[in-house]
Amino acid sequence: MSVSNEPNKFQAVISHAKEYGFIFQSSEIYDGLSAVYDYGPWGSELKKNIREYWWNSMTRMHDNIVGIDAAIFMHPTTWKASGHVDNFSDPMIDNKDSKKRYRVDHLIEGHADALRGEGDAAGADALLATMDQLLAAEDYAGLKQLIQDAKIVDAVSGTANWTDVRQFNLMFSTQLGSVAEDASEIYLRPETAQGIFVNFLNVQKTARMKVPFGIAQVGKAFRNEIVARQFTFRMREFEQMEMQFFVRPGSEMEWYNYWKQERMNWHLALGFSPDRYRFHDHVKLAHYANAAVDIEFDFPFGFKEVEGIHSRTDYDLSQHQKYSGKKLQYFDTEINQNYVPYVIETSIGLDRTVLYVLCESYAEEDIPKEDGSKDSRVVLRIPPRIAPIKLAVLPLTKKDGLPEIARDLMKECREDFYCFYEEKDNIGKRYRRMDAIGTPFCATIDHQTKEDQAVTIRERDSMTQQRVPLSEVREWVKLRTR
Repeated sequence: MSVSNEPNKFQAVISHAKEYGFIFQSSEIYDGLSAVYDYGPWGSELKKNIREYWWNSMTRMHDNIVGIDAAIFMHPTTWKASGHVDNFSDPMIDNKDSKKRYRVDHLIEGHADALRGEGDAAGADALLATMDQLLAAEDYAGLKQLIQDAKIVDAVSGTANWTDVRQFNLMFSTQLGSVAEDASEIYLRPETAQGIFVNFLNVQKTARMKVPFGIAQVGKAFRNEIVARQFTFRMREFEQMEMQFFVRPGSEMEWYNYWKQERMNWHLALGFSPDRYRFHDHVKLAHYANAAVDIEFDFPFGFKEVEGIHSRTDYDLSQHQKYSGKKLQYFDTEINQNYVPYVIETSIGLDRTVLYVLCESYAEEDIPKEDGSKDSRVVLRIPPRIAPIKLAVLPLTKKDGLPEIARDLMKECREDFYCFYEEKDNIGKRYRRMDAIGTPFCATIDHQTKEDQAVTIRERDSMTQQRVPLSEVREWVKLRTR
């Protein structure tokens, strides 16, 4: 049994994510809400484990990085100062027949994916290269012409009756105030970074930090994506893990290169093949940056961004200093000078990381049996350190005191890692269910356990088994899941 091609694999991952409690369509009983998803029991555990892996690697493993948790709502002038009110927009195009609106790059990328599916990889690459050049030049007439020349049609109407390309702001707005006529318009934050910048001095002073230092944050962000596709890759409500690293002006490229490699090392430490990752330098830099690179992962639908590393210069602090009228400077005792620090940003999408872990972990396998026939299984080879469940505790039968021994083992282990108890069905079926949700180890309590005080631990990936003393199981699993 195998997944014959990458698009089929992606559909299999989406189906598996729902069937086994990882990700559900939001409000599904009401036919769902487009580009909004809920995380189920094992998806929420996986997401939490990735979040903690990132948080600990940033704050606990670095003496000069601390964390904050800023509010989603911010003073509306924040977004004027940051440039989001005037610049946070994407080129959009409408189909006049279906009345559907599309982000231009998504529309063209979708057509490029179709070309690849037809075996025309060269045509897809050429199309995307031209698109990048036109986007960099902000040549909207050229983008419309590219769409027409490529004969890209609307999936709903089947026509190429397109409007001109124009900009569309991606921020969600809402009202703050108890009385409608007195309410003021504010925005749901489109990124978590600005909460760090406006708290720069608060954190620097209270945590007694010296440049260079970083501020980390994990939190929700919101973007009004017009057409969101590819499952959880692009959502309207998503979670970011960002770190802003404040440095002395002139040293930013040294730190930019440091964090570029440091962040790649973090991804590689998960254990997936290095061939699945690559750096992609930005063709067009954002208005605040003097250098930018993406870490891309090879999803079933191609290499796509999962993390960005940006040298933001002093743009953000200088803008907030200008609009607030408050000085956001640092006095550097080593050079006896005041300055506005430069910033290196690392920004990773938590939801995209969950998605690439699921995609890369998913496998369908044929398993040879002793009689020469074959069995099959679906397995998620999720790295043990981030697996939702670390250990399944499985009594062989529901009697003879085996469940009691299993429960005692659960009590001993559950304070250190997530354990799962199950006694229904034969042991083979229980192994398969644990494979399907990515549990790296299963401990089976059998009748021999009562004699030798040991359990059989079965390893997910190799399916090998070994006896481990009951008293050592806790440390055995901890050693292999940290």
